[in-house]
Amino acid sequence: MQAAIQCLLPDVHRQSIPIRRPVSDSEFCFARRRQHQGPNGRRRAPGLGGRSVGIGDGKPAERGLSRYLDLSKRILLNAPTGTGFGSGRERTPSDMQDNNKNLLLATALSFLVIFAWFILFPPEPMEPGPEVDSAPTTTPATDSGVDPGTGLATSPPPDESLPGSVREAALDSAARIPIRTGRLSGSMSLTGGRIDDLELVDYNVRLNDPSEKVILLSPSGGVDAYYALYGWAPTPGVSYSDVPGASTPWEVESGTAITETTPVTLRWDNGKGLIFRRQVAIDADYLFTITQSVENKTGTAVRLAPYGIVARHGEPEVIGFYILHEGVVRSSDGTIQEIDYDDMPDQELDPRESAAVDSIAVEQNGWIGFTDKYWMTTLIPEPGQPFTSVSKYSARSDTYQTDMRLPAMQVEAGTTGVMTTMLFAGAKEYQTILSYEREFGINQFIDSIDWGWFFFLTKPIFQLLLWLNGIVGNMGWSIICLTLVIKALLFPLAYKSYVSMAKMKELQPEMEKIKERVGDDRQKLQQEMMKLYRDRKVNPASGCLPILPQIPIFFSLYKVLFVTIEIRHAPFIGWIHDLSAPDPTSILNLFGLLPWGTPGPESIFYLLSIGVYPVLMGVSMWMQQKLNPAPTDKTQAMVFAWMPWLFMFLLGSFASGLVIYWVANNIITFIQQYAIMRSQGVKPDIFGNILAGFRRDGAKS
Repeated sequence: MQAAIQCLLPDVHRQSIPIRRPVSDSEFCFARRRQHQGPNGRRRAPGLGGRSVGIGDGKPAERGLSRYLDLSKRILLNAPTGTGFGSGRERTPSDMQDNNKNLLLATALSFLVIFAWFILFPPEPMEPGPEVDSAPTTTPATDSGVDPGTGLATSPPPDESLPGSVREAALDSAARIPIRTGRLSGSMSLTGGRIDDLELVDYNVRLNDPSEKVILLSPSGGVDAYYALYGWAPTPGVSYSDVPGASTPWEVESGTAITETTPVTLRWDNGKGLIFRRQVAIDADYLFTITQSVENKTGTAVRLAPYGIVARHGEPEVIGFYILHEGVVRSSDGTIQEIDYDDMPDQELDPRESAAVDSIAVEQNGWIGFTDKYWMTTLIPEPGQPFTSVSKYSARSDTYQTDMRLPAMQVEAGTTGVMTTMLFAGAKEYQTILSYEREFGINQFIDSIDWGWFFFLTKPIFQLLLWLNGIVGNMGWSIICLTLVIKALLFPLAYKSYVSMAKMKELQPEMEKIKERVGDDRQKLQQEMMKLYRDRKVNPASGCLPILPQIPIFFSLYKVLFVTIEIRHAPFIGWIHDLSAPDPTSILNLFGLLPWGTPGPESIFYLLSIGVYPVLMGVSMWMQQKLNPAPTDKTQAMVFAWMPWLFMFLLGSFASGLVIYWVANNIITFIQQYAIMRSQGVKPDIFGNILAGFRRDGAKS
């Protein structure tokens, strides 16, 4: 991976590197690849999610980073007059060496700051939404809880009478039907028939602490209200009071609790000949089946439109990491769309609804809902059922909402109209979601997991990791086995790269002779070098190109370890009890040997509080460097010398599962490179290179 990162650094001419020692192609790659940047300075992290990372687009932290990069560019271009890139006169060796040093220095500094910036200054938390105006809204809600603009139930406002608006008080404010399964615990409110109380029995908030479970849904009137609501929208000829709304008092017709084997049916009679029923059933995991029906005893036909809503009051707290999407996720006839919470207020304003609305007419297959990092609540019509998929934000009530608006149906007199839909509310477990996609034909449901741009890599990598875990039984060992598999698949490319490095080392004595013979005649030097490469059939770039495929694989693995719930609270061995969290040990107290605590994430010293595995990662990367002598150029030598320790601290706060992968990858790469170099007649002097580094450091002091 170290060589792959070197290949990403900016381009300089080969001749600008003073050749006084054997130079490996991985080090040559350090000076070969141009950095690509998109229009307007915007860059998209490949394979790492749907949000682009902007530079200098107005945020204070990003403006500071933009100013730093501009300063780096000035350092890079700070060459004597007439010697800069594209100038008219020939550059002297001294000029070339100065430019080379400036380039490497700017690269190293930029690399350090960009990584450190995202650790020390993560994306800013979302600003709070506008204050709720106590004045009447443009489209006032009726007593039945129905919005006259759409005919849909309105989200109930917070109940100011509840003491402190706490969750427990909100739950006690209405009669409830319990929800009890092996994986879910909660209740359904008879006021509005809302599913607004749900805990995930299998998931603790904190590691090894079963006293507090993850709460997914919460009632209106409490903190972080988040719930699902169903109903019927009227059409001309039916008044708003004739249909159930958010505050409609439902009564239980059958059932006492919602379990895997016992559904519950609610009933509401509007007193005008329409009887509404709602049956709620659930399976053994996280899928509710909602069957809405209306019995028409009016003597005339009526038209009503069923719907489902998932609403969140206030902008929820999000991780805010740029590789992760949290917000609206939906599938619309084969197209996946993600909308961040902070983008919902920017949707087109619909005067009829007095809200920012983004609607899509789905003809065949689709679903819509809210996704968090590990949890999701999704409205799902039956396959083949057309509906309108709506993302909606109401500034007046500060409510984020997704709607599933189904077509109006004609209910003749003396008949019953029925509509069945589904609601997913639970953890984004790969196998569970995949089984729902296959069993119920929910198109693209597996893509509700954020696989990123490199989905064609992240999906098979995770499937392989899951398969290995089924055999090994430990996710940490499975990551190491996955590393072995990836290295085996990439071995042909690695072999070609290391063989090219070995051949280049064999040419170093002749390259030195050419340099001494031609002196400062750079054109002659280039011609002689090219002739030498042709005669010996060596491609100097072949050592770099085979390394490049490893970059998207690394990003994809990082994505997998970051977003999949199967890694959450998964143990390894020893002190690693959660592979999705950083190594809990710290070098600041000698990994627990000294009797004092370590700084928390809020401390500036947290960056120095690295654990055992980050240290192993730095040491293994450093040992991999010692397969080759250090560069004779002082600037290059400094960059190479600091790189392992820089990565050790920068990645110390990353998920321990990712660091374990990197340690295993470094060790396997070291063994591969050593064996291949020996097979090509090159004998790496590892201990000699280590001692040479110490002697050089001693001479400086």
